[in-house]
Amino acid sequence: MDPKEIAKKTGETAKLYFSTVKDEDKPYNLWRFFDKDLAKDMSLYITGQMYAREKIPHTTRQLITVAALTVLSKPEELALHIHAALNVGCKKQEIAEVIFQTSIYGGVPAANTALSTLKKVLEERGELE
Repeated sequence: MDPKEIAKKTGETAKLYFSTVKDEDKPYNLWRFFDKDLAKDMSLYITGQMYAREKIPHTTRQLITVAALTVLSKPEELALHIHAALNVGCKKQEIAEVIFQTSIYGGVPAANTALSTLKKVLEERGELE
């Protein structure tokens, strides 16, 4: 893929996934603070080439990401990807079910942390019922 196409895909995918995330919470802005060139390269690869791949649907990709981040107990990164999952059409019940499923592998404390993160994101978005 040519560099202009990768840059275009990066912008489209970043907007799709992270439009509801505050700028200060976006990893790209953290990376830029320390190294602008490396931040660009990382964004082009992660967002423009990995997240933009069309081998599996965005909903599946984000549910897999939620599962991995839950088991790894990475709540800050998980919050970003809960936003992304909701933004691509995952339902909150699906996200919660993925989190419950991972409790078998990552433990109940990791699942509880993830459920708290899900609740916090839903509150931020005004989507908590």
